[in-house]
Amino acid sequence: MKRATLENKVNTSTTVGELLAGQEIVPVVVIETEQQALGLAEALLQGGVNVIEVTLRNAYGIKAIEVVKKQFPEMLTLAGTVNDSQAMRDVMGAGVDGVISPGLTQALLTTAFENQIPYLPGVATPSEIMLGMEYGLREFKLFPATVVGGIGAIKAYGGPFPDLKFCPTGGVGENNYQDFLNLPNVMCVGGSWLAPADLIREHDWQGITKLCQAALTPLG
Repeated sequence: MKRATLENKVNTSTTVGELLAGQEIVPVVVIETEQQALGLAEALLQGGVNVIEVTLRNAYGIKAIEVVKKQFPEMLTLAGTVNDSQAMRDVMGAGVDGVISPGLTQALLTTAFENQIPYLPGVATPSEIMLGMEYGLREFKLFPATVVGGIGAIKAYGGPFPDLKFCPTGGVGENNYQDFLNLPNVMCVGGSWLAPADLIREHDWQGITKLCQAALTPLG
């Protein structure tokens, strides 16, 4: 009975696929200061990218989400590296638009469904995919993509899981992202190459804007 209730909530809330509709590249970033948060968000927007995944890899991550959402409400702001239910509740309190984790657990799935927050869990095996499907999910993050099979794995998953969509992250960069995007069951890719850590620390916002423009140009 509890599982059925959870699935009903999934069906009435926004899915990650709906949230990311039209997005092909999700910049995955680490932000350490308010100045970085503001400068980076503006640089991405000027480069034509209106989505960002702020990872919780340091103590400032949650505050960075708050800053970006307050100053740039048009930026689709996702929380990454969300590894437990408390972290998920914390980022929801910060106003995040969606949640991404490197893996999935029943606790994370339950928390996401109870709060009707768009959730993209990481998977690396068919069993993890099937667990997510039991909770009503149809979109997954393949992570770390190039380590767990990359393009070959995503092609193979198209057989037993024809209705699923993937966002490969981990090892995806400027030299291979188009190959992933060409697959019919890939909805977007995630990566750090649009906003490298060194450019963020150097406040090279023009450099980041140029990287975004270069990545989006061949996508038409």
